[in-house]
Amino acid sequence: MTLDNGSTQVSAAAAIAAAPADAWLLDVRERDEWAQGHVPTAHLIPMSELEGRVAEVPLEDVIHVICHSGSRSDSVARWLRAGGRDAVNVEGGMMAWMSAGGVVVVDGADSASA
Repeated sequence: MTLDNGSTQVSAAAAIAAAPADAWLLDVRERDEWAQGHVPTAHLIPMSELEGRVAEVPLEDVIHVICHSGSRSDSVARWLRAGGRDAVNVEGGMMAWMSAGGVVVVDGADSASA
């Protein structure tokens, strides 16, 4: 869904459905946020490091970008699209992911989200 502001969003439920199969999920939160819980299949590249590490983000996959609430990831998704990548923001971020029942890893253990 393309919004008037140029942002492309995907719901947390849609991202959860795609996550284990074929989605490339980019977590742009900081390392301390990641340690508190993250999606098992996610790739961590903090927003503050992304410009120097963008080569790690594949060109051929749809990139699902996630943060805590969806704000940073929306900015990153737009930036990635401007650079030629197919990127979508996971609407509502990790808060929505957990509310939708997505699995998170905390300290190496899977846990069902509330």
